Amino acid sequence: MRRKLPARYKILLGMMMLSLMVGCASTNERVEVCPEPESQSPEYVIGAGDQLQIFVWRNPELSTTVPVRPDGEISVPLVEDMTAVGKTPTQLARDIEVVLAEYLRVPKVNIIVATQGSSNQIQVVGQVNAPQSLPYREDIRVLDVVIGVGGLAEFAAGNRSKIVRQVDGRTVECRVKLDDLTKDGDMTQNLFMYPGDVLIVPESRF
Repeated sequence: MRRKLPARYKILLGMMMLSLMVGCASTNERVEVCPEPESQSPEYVIGAGDQLQIFVWRNPELSTTVPVRPDGEISVPLVEDMTAVGKTPTQLARDIEVVLAEYLRVPKVNIIVATQGSSNQIQVVGQVNAPQSLPYREDIRVLDVVIGVGGLAEFAAGNRSKIVRQVDGRTVECRVKLDDLTKDGDMTQNLFMYPGDVLIVPESRF
């Protein structure tokens, strides 16, 4: 004949089971917090690989289109090896004007970013239908990026995806569950993306 547990043991066992269930639920619902870059300028920041159109008012011979070199610098007529990376077009224009002031009376410079390099784009690699680099825009999120590359490929391991990001000079990796986002509508996975981010979607393990 099976002995009955005393009432106090039943209560203790019930409390232990409840504690275990709560612990498991909180673990499953935990979402990794992906650190954001320390600061985001509302104006475009020049990066390596950008093509810049530089206009010098009333001096067409000084106006030109130049690439931002891998070392982050540009060279234009009368201005050699000036740092461009990390500056806004307005800041760079003012810096060029300072140098041109040695040769021109009142130089006026305007800069247009003709094409953007990869440092100001979002790269998507791995198991997506159209791996590519996408132009960054303000408030872009993971779902926008996934749609932009045509969705996940057939053998994508969406829940093992990750975002690789530069934060304060160090590389960080943030897990993002794309299957939960695209199939189950889990919007906690719809993280903001930033210039230079790389979204990596691995292949399923068989």
